[in-house]
Amino acid sequence: MMHVVATAGHVDHGKSTLVKALTGTDPDRLVEEQRRGLTIELGYAWCTLDSGRQVAFVDVPGHERFLATMLAGVGPVPVVMFVVAADGGWMPQSEEHLTALDALKVGNGMLVVTRCDLADPSHVLADARARLAKSSLGEVPAVAVSAVTGAGMAELRAAVDDLTGRLRPGDPDAPVRFWLDRAFVARGSGIVVTGTLDQGRLQIGDALDAFPSGRPVHVRGLQSLQRSVSSASAIARVAVNLRGLQRPASPRGMALLTPARWTLAGIVDVRLEVVGGGELDLPELAVLHIGTGHVGTRIRILSQDGPRAAARLLLRHALPLHVGDVAVLRDPGQARGGNRIVARAVVLDVAPRRLTRRGQADRVGQDLLAGADLPDAAAVLARHGFMRRNELVAMGLTAHRPPAVGEWLVDDRRQGASAERLADVVRQYEKDHPLEPGMPAEAARQSVGLPDRRLVEWLVVRPLRLVDGRITTRGAAPSLPAALARAVERVEAALAASPFRAPEHEELVALGLDRRGLAAAEKVGRLMRVGDGVVLLPDADRAALSVLRELPQPFTTSEARRALDTTRRVVIPLLELLDRRGHTERVDNMRRRLR
Repeated sequence: MMHVVATAGHVDHGKSTLVKALTGTDPDRLVEEQRRGLTIELGYAWCTLDSGRQVAFVDVPGHERFLATMLAGVGPVPVVMFVVAADGGWMPQSEEHLTALDALKVGNGMLVVTRCDLADPSHVLADARARLAKSSLGEVPAVAVSAVTGAGMAELRAAVDDLTGRLRPGDPDAPVRFWLDRAFVARGSGIVVTGTLDQGRLQIGDALDAFPSGRPVHVRGLQSLQRSVSSASAIARVAVNLRGLQRPASPRGMALLTPARWTLAGIVDVRLEVVGGGELDLPELAVLHIGTGHVGTRIRILSQDGPRAAARLLLRHALPLHVGDVAVLRDPGQARGGNRIVARAVVLDVAPRRLTRRGQADRVGQDLLAGADLPDAAAVLARHGFMRRNELVAMGLTAHRPPAVGEWLVDDRRQGASAERLADVVRQYEKDHPLEPGMPAEAARQSVGLPDRRLVEWLVVRPLRLVDGRITTRGAAPSLPAALARAVERVEAALAASPFRAPEHEELVALGLDRRGLAAAEKVGRLMRVGDGVVLLPDADRAALSVLRELPQPFTTSEARRALDTTRRVVIPLLELLDRRGHTERVDNMRRRLR
């Protein structure tokens, strides 16, 4: 099993030297880096520990000019090796790097005090551990070492082994968002990209979406720690040979995505949290960092409560995001020497609704702050009211209930409010247009603010009726001849007592309800023909769904018949009607289930 560890700490405190001492590989691969003795770009090296575990190191620059590069290095990595020099002690970039790690909620790490051959490490060790303990890292193991004399290096390797041995592996079944940090052309292979796979699994043959181009790409080959593999699971350093991708000029911030499992969000609602204590002091313009990517953003505060605020971020370009993602806001205008990490941003909504009414922004902000730290599917659905199942999945959430119509999920409160609103607008329409046979369904959809006409039809319940594409109340429906109306009333009364005991053909004929009479009753919305000679009340399908929802899924026709207290003559065409309308589906020749 592989683990990935990132370095952090002030410039020239020995991060790269430490990685080289552990792995035998100099992570500073650029000539300029080696000439100046200064890490400029991200470096990579790996080693095998005594336990057999393999650890890849991502070495980040410590100079204040390269904070964005540092954030790209630690962004996808769940473990950090924080480095402080015994002869230097805690420094400004030590503080800024710790703030960045705290903002990203990095919870696994260790402290390494270097150059213990040049100064007594005890004071620096105690001071640094106390500072790290106040962050998301908490109490961490600590080792004092000298890469020059080798003192403490055996203890360091053992500490790294122990730390990585206690980590949980990444979720191999999660959707892939593979942030890229390098890209190059390999002779005979084509484009190769590298990065840290922090969730999911990559396999040869996988079809992925390239972000930001949106082009489909295919995995031709995989390498992990310079060995060819057929698949790689999180967490791992991976090199991917791709078909369908042109070599990017700057790969950092690009990503490979599992198709249809991420929302490309240009506007997001977030909870901003101050890092390191104090009040939020936010610029209007900032840079949002997540993974290896960053994007300029405009901040609109919706509501603020001391060190926390709900805000809407307008991103300069869209990012692939999930609800619950944690990102960092950096102030690009902050003078050097000040802490440029201004807040942690926790993503609460990746497709927020437009704010169109006075006071709406504050109400939305207060709701976001009062809600759970991490919204679930029910909370997000309650905020939106109506959502397609695939939209919820692309937000990183699991649907908590079956769709109401087609793929549409409906929040209970929004359902009730929309049904009341629909009845009100239909009554008003009939009052304003007394000669028309009802309100056109499309006009009703727009008036109520529903995203799909099928939802309008789903909300049509008594006293409303849908007739020839128009919604009407009972009184506004075309009338039946008196004798036919009396016959229909008798059928309605019988069905009100036993909703699924459809009258026999002989009973209908005796009442004067032949085929033409039943067609007239159906046209005015009084009855619903389920099958040949089988009539029920117009909302029988909704009533049946309420009963069938209580059955263990899947269920047989006989189980449905008993639950509905009816006969095979009725239950078979009724179930076929539910199939056609997308409410139920067959599992096999014997059983169905609700969608």
